[in-house]
Amino acid sequence: MKQRVLMALRENNGYVSGQELCGKLGVSRTAIWKIVNSLKEQGYNIESVRNRGYRLIECPDVILPEAIKEQINTKWFAGKIIYHACVDSTNNEVKRLADSEKEGLLVIADEQTAGKGRRGRVWQSPPNSGIWMSFLLKPDIPPDKASMITIVAAMAARRAVAEATGLSPLIKWPNDLVVNGRKITGILTEMATDIESINYVIVGIGFNVNNKSFPEELAATATSLEMELGHEVNREKLIALFGKHFENIYEQLIADGDLSRLKSEYEQYLVNNNAEVVIDNQGKTINARALGINEKGELLIVDEDGNRQAVRAGEVSVRGVYGYV
Repeated sequence: MKQRVLMALRENNGYVSGQELCGKLGVSRTAIWKIVNSLKEQGYNIESVRNRGYRLIECPDVILPEAIKEQINTKWFAGKIIYHACVDSTNNEVKRLADSEKEGLLVIADEQTAGKGRRGRVWQSPPNSGIWMSFLLKPDIPPDKASMITIVAAMAARRAVAEATGLSPLIKWPNDLVVNGRKITGILTEMATDIESINYVIVGIGFNVNNKSFPEELAATATSLEMELGHEVNREKLIALFGKHFENIYEQLIADGDLSRLKSEYEQYLVNNNAEVVIDNQGKTINARALGINEKGELLIVDEDGNRQAVRAGEVSVRGVYGYV
């Protein structure tokens, strides 16, 4: 009901009377009053004027599941949304719920105390700044194809950021989004499997959205959408756009069984494409040139001796010769 009241207020530029809301939503004036007060407590600036009604003046930079539901247009992604002001890790939270929940469950936190990055790194997740979320998938594909989901998530994140902001982020293989050579988005995929099948996949994604600055150790390699644009970005809208794009691209992956129809779009924005890279495989480094990806999402490289090979995302780390990209 809160979602419907919020939608009614957003659809009107002026005042909406309590009586009109009652008639439209089929609830009492007291119920409307309580819902409006609840929205005010969550940071919505709503003006109440006797004999005129309610007017939405300003939406806060908070994440409300109701507001995401209002904006998202998906069949199953975010069918259920769980929001936490603070959690250890959204990946951990989805993992705790995975056996009992349906595909599409979305868990969002305003702050993580133990956010996860790739290769055991910590992901900085301060409050009131970014999007820290994870979602549940139960794909009917062999375990060796699960890494392609990470590629799909990166493509969806790139489309969402471009649509929401007008920026054109690039992808650092396999899944980091970068703007002006600095990271704005990271993705971590975890899964539980049997010998021949996948029980579930958890995709965790962090967007640096309205961060004002970063710790000294990250300042050279991290940026945020606000820092690039000079103004805040609505986090709820970005989540809704990501969900729309992810569902579409993911369904194409499942239908095709590989990335054959998605490969050219991914490579168009691949910052590593035809670039000199350093491949780090458990401390052993290889200098090579990246040649794009194959239908499995593996990075194709040719080393200094002319040897060609495909490398898998879960096994190696890739960086530029002179730094992060």
